Amino acid sequence: MDTAQPTAPPDAIRTDPRALRRLIRAGGYAGRTGGLAMGYVQANLCILPAADADDFLRYCQRNPKPCPLLAVGEPGDPRLPALGADLDVRSDVPSYRVWRDGALADTVADIGALWRDDLVAFALGCSYSFEEALLEAGLPLRHVERGMGPARYTSSIPTVPAGRFGGAMVVTMRSFRPADAIRAIQVTSRFPAVHGAPVHIGLPHLIGIDDLARQCESPFIPVPDDEIPLFWACGVTPQVALRAARPALCITHTPAHMLVTDLKNASLAAF
Repeated sequence: MDTAQPTAPPDAIRTDPRALRRLIRAGGYAGRTGGLAMGYVQANLCILPAADADDFLRYCQRNPKPCPLLAVGEPGDPRLPALGADLDVRSDVPSYRVWRDGALADTVADIGALWRDDLVAFALGCSYSFEEALLEAGLPLRHVERGMGPARYTSSIPTVPAGRFGGAMVVTMRSFRPADAIRAIQVTSRFPAVHGAPVHIGLPHLIGIDDLARQCESPFIPVPDDEIPLFWACGVTPQVALRAARPALCITHTPAHMLVTDLKNASLAAF
């Protein structure tokens, strides 16, 4: 396992996605990417052999809420030019997870030694983009204030299968007072390429969540009595599908260690 400790990037790097990628590529930063390169799209990453790529592509196309495709590479090509001219998926993510037959085999800082001519890279939209829009709209996010990720759950909402890929939808929860909840729905509806509007509002037991605290799969922040829980489709969903499909090899980003792109978040707004 890679146990290198992350160091904070210089302030000058925090707003420049190209400089941040160069720093990551050089081994100068291995930490979380939340709060860095603000204004730019960060992506979930999944890399599969070409033999599995067609089914996974169809799975993403059939489930655009949890699996919003931003870019798909050519077999053997580590570049995603639509997301950045100099972007290289082998080295530009701070931390990668390597899965073999559905089990986590390793966590590494670079996948150059694992790269093959048949590997296909998929970049999927991330909630960091719509969270930035929520914050810009003046809507508080307590988990961001505390430097945490949102509450995450495996719901009872099924995804549409494709080949070996399928399973339940993973969701993230953010709670708001009623007036702010309406505004949060309006804001996130503008960004379908990064999960879009919530998939469920209130009444969590209707999507298989009977106890918000006990069933939470990440650190939990209690929901105040005057707030409503809203649930968004989560980019962990394809990772759950990948583990269940058990491909011989799969490489993903380590959660919260994203692929930082040159796309502006504002460019993803649908209206």
